[in-house]
Amino acid sequence: MTYNTYIFDLDGTLLDTLQDLAASVNYALRQHHMPEHSMDDVRHFVGNGVRLLMERAVPGGASNPMFDVAFDTFRQHYMQHSLDTTRPYDGIPELIHELHARGCHMAVVSNKMMAATQELVRHFFPDIHVAIGEHEAEGIRKKPAPDTVFAALRQLGYPLPTTREGERLAVYVGDSDVDLATARNAALPCISVLWGFRDREFLLANGATTFVEHPLDILDL
Repeated sequence: MTYNTYIFDLDGTLLDTLQDLAASVNYALRQHHMPEHSMDDVRHFVGNGVRLLMERAVPGGASNPMFDVAFDTFRQHYMQHSLDTTRPYDGIPELIHELHARGCHMAVVSNKMMAATQELVRHFFPDIHVAIGEHEAEGIRKKPAPDTVFAALRQLGYPLPTTREGERLAVYVGDSDVDLATARNAALPCISVLWGFRDREFLLANGATTFVEHPLDILDL
């Protein structure tokens, strides 16, 4: 099956952002005298946006009277340090280059803050011109709702639905249960990557059916 449009998740799919996220989480916790977390803890906290990430990291979550100030500290620190150690996974630059050479349409849809999403995509993937993060517009829900996927498709000039004469045209690529649910809600097939923040067993338990072990394997699907 050949696709001409690829909607990518960002964290855990295109970029290994875990170390920078964990550093900013722990910086915020440390500044406000809260216990810090291991990298593995943070790995399991990510995927549903930075607010929920911090709700999981802060003792007592959003009910903690210091939550809002800790969350603000995290946001400010991450915007200044999101490029410290973050890098594309091996094979991702080659994949993006090849899809661009083939004339494919590409977009990134993330639950990360909009400014950080666009900065990271602009820095690492200049051939991807549509990048949508956590949306502040009224009525635009974050993943797993399909809203930001549909917004990305519209920016690509892509008509809905995403099929033509029985052929699938667009595909979603991600690494998590949130991505699987997003693809289902957008009525798109989903390619689950095995180099990200969740393992095969977890993805299988959440309904994954198509896996790739290396980015260039996507070209064969």
